Amino acid sequence: MRPLRDALGQFATGVAVVTTVTPAGERAGVTVNSFTSVSLDPPLVLWCLSRRAPSAPLFLAAGRFAVNVLREDQDHLSRRFATPAPDKFAGVATRPGPGGLPVLAGTLACFACRTVTVHEGGDHVIVVGEVEHFHRSQGEPLVFHAGGYRAVSAAGRAAERIGA
Repeated sequence: MRPLRDALGQFATGVAVVTTVTPAGERAGVTVNSFTSVSLDPPLVLWCLSRRAPSAPLFLAAGRFAVNVLREDQDHLSRRFATPAPDKFAGVATRPGPGGLPVLAGTLACFACRTVTVHEGGDHVIVVGEVEHFHRSQGEPLVFHAGGYRAVSAAGRAAERIGA
């Protein structure tokens, strides 16, 4: 398994935190690097969720999610939402998004979505959502490559490893 994981890690990805809130008001968030655009008409995106994630039942019940695309200086948010904790949102600046979705402050972009379908994908599920609202700001993305976070300059210079 590790050799396959190492080979897959050669594909650089952006880093996002997907957040949701259930009808009962329970919030959940998880770090992903499996986010991608599917279609512009209609506007669809997808991301993958581990079946073993403690928050999986919450995401699947909520019917809505927000994809928060992290900027280069937000690796601390990536680590926080990748680690199991009783309240991942404690001390994290958020604002209410459409439908009450928790939106992380200061991100590079955010996509508020309605879940359209969920597909089986081995030990993950593939969640497809229709983008209902989005915003973007200026800045550089947080990138994950070969097991580490990277900052990439707008000029396309070599990536620099950040964090530990």
